[in-house]
Amino acid sequence: MNTYLLDTSVLIDLLNGKRGRDALLLRLLSEGHLLACCSINVTEVYAGMRPGEQAKTDSFMDSLQYYPVTKAVAKHAGQLKYEWARKGITLSTADTTIAAVVLAHKLVLLTDNLKHYPMPELRVFEEPERS
Repeated sequence: MNTYLLDTSVLIDLLNGKRGRDALLLRLLSEGHLLACCSINVTEVYAGMRPGEQAKTDSFMDSLQYYPVTKAVAKHAGQLKYEWARKGITLSTADTTIAAVVLAHKLVLLTDNLKHYPMPELRVFEEPERS
């Protein structure tokens, strides 16, 4: 059993009924996996929420396991940002924070934005090829 931290793009797709996210997440849940988010995801989802979406958004976001950004996680996020910048790769603070949460709690990241998460130590969900 894994806990999957959902990247914001996945959360937004689900809330907007796009890209078959509901089927994927229901499959993961039926297999006994858990779904999670962190403060970055919450901030980004609510920043883009449209009028009339509050109840649905609240209900879904409240159903996710929540991982806080502790001081240690924030420090690690800064170190990741620094390390990758030295390699010539600019990563956002939001993405390095999400990565640090995933690493701190040994989660699996579910994202479409692999280029935002180049860290080899990061466990990332890869959906099986569809035929």
